[in-house]
Amino acid sequence: MEKARGMIIRLTKLTETSLIVHWCTQDHGLVKTVAKGARKAKSPFYGKLDLFFEAELVWVRSRKSELHTLREVAVINYREPLRKKYVDTVVAAYFGELLADLVELEHPVPELYDLLQRGLTYVAEEGADMRAVLHYEHEMARLLGVAHQRTSAASAIEQAFGRLPRGRSACLVALGA
Repeated sequence: MEKARGMIIRLTKLTETSLIVHWCTQDHGLVKTVAKGARKAKSPFYGKLDLFFEAELVWVRSRKSELHTLREVAVINYREPLRKKYVDTVVAAYFGELLADLVELEHPVPELYDLLQRGLTYVAEEGADMRAVLHYEHEMARLLGVAHQRTSAASAIEQAFGRLPRGRSACLVALGA
């Protein structure tokens, strides 16, 4: 069994009762787990799996795929303020989507984990704004080694990786930019 501290950046319905949970962890990078029965009211996962939750998790590594089995979750931070305003939720989702699109699965990058944690904390405490989005993109480009002096971070990321996540346009619309 593996153990880590992580933040939920994506949830996907797998079956009527199960979820795929995408985690950003400090020690293991991006990890995908299956939470079997998580959508049942009597599940041990009930109420413990939602976007942006930070938790201690335990999983069993799959020998055949990148989808591992989630065994335990202990929530450390629910980040409730991110659910109070639509714009905060959209910006926080973009932060997770950008990270997931640019980083390989199970490749530890502690600096990016810290960046995501700082970004989510800022939005939860101060509220979403364009400055936060631009700073997050700038730091992401810098940490990935694609930042350029003459272009914006978004352009540098787009040039290096071929595109920006679809969530960026929703993020800009929500911010009124």
